[in-house]
Amino acid sequence: MKKTMLFSLLALLVVSPAFAADPSVDEIISKANLAAYYGGDDGRAEVKMTIKDSQGREREREFVILRKDKADGGAQLFYVYFKKPSDVSKMVFMVHKNTDKDDDRWMYLPALDLVKRIAASDKRTSFVGSNFMYEDVSGRNLAEDSHELAQSTNTHYVIKNTPKKPGEVEFSSYTVQIDKKTFLPVKAVYLDKNGKEYRIVEAVKTEIIDGIPTVTESKVTDIAAGSSTVSKFSNVKYNIGLTEDLFTERYLRRPPREIR
Repeated sequence: MKKTMLFSLLALLVVSPAFAADPSVDEIISKANLAAYYGGDDGRAEVKMTIKDSQGREREREFVILRKDKADGGAQLFYVYFKKPSDVSKMVFMVHKNTDKDDDRWMYLPALDLVKRIAASDKRTSFVGSNFMYEDVSGRNLAEDSHELAQSTNTHYVIKNTPKKPGEVEFSSYTVQIDKKTFLPVKAVYLDKNGKEYRIVEAVKTEIIDGIPTVTESKVTDIAAGSSTVSKFSNVKYNIGLTEDLFTERYLRRPPREIR
């Protein structure tokens, strides 16, 4: 009887979800990428960005962002239309995200009536004067880093990411905390070339919208500069039937009705 009970307990431990093995690193980062950037087949959101410098002075940006997926985990299209303030009004940033090569990025500058191609080497530079970078808008290509599971807690996976081409980026590595329930990345900490923390990206607030876990407030902190940027997302909508033609140079100078 005792032996039978012992075997039963051992069997329970083996099959119990509490003792199940963690997914592979590739599975974790793939699910996190889908959760962070591929909610629904497309999406629209209004964004209010507040930039605070080291002296506490604030500047604001207001824009609308459209996104369309060509395939889950694959190519995507992004269109960002700026509304306020006046010095960025009607400016447009567009991204064609690729998985097999560098993303294509364009910026339309209405004051000059100029369409500017953003070089791949500029993807780690400031996005319209904020602490976000151009690369943050569409996400970093997973193939550009090596990934390892640094820690698994009751609530989060912690992934360490090391660039395969360290000479092309300003960081030596970064860790990302991923929520085990939603697979949303909730905090990324970047280390500089000396191994010191210098940049933090956080999901301050998340909500369930149309059944999809969604970050509705995010914050980037530049530790060295003492500055930060908070982005608040409102009127978030998914699966609204955006068409690919909206994400072409034709609409850089003439914004589509979907941004209104």
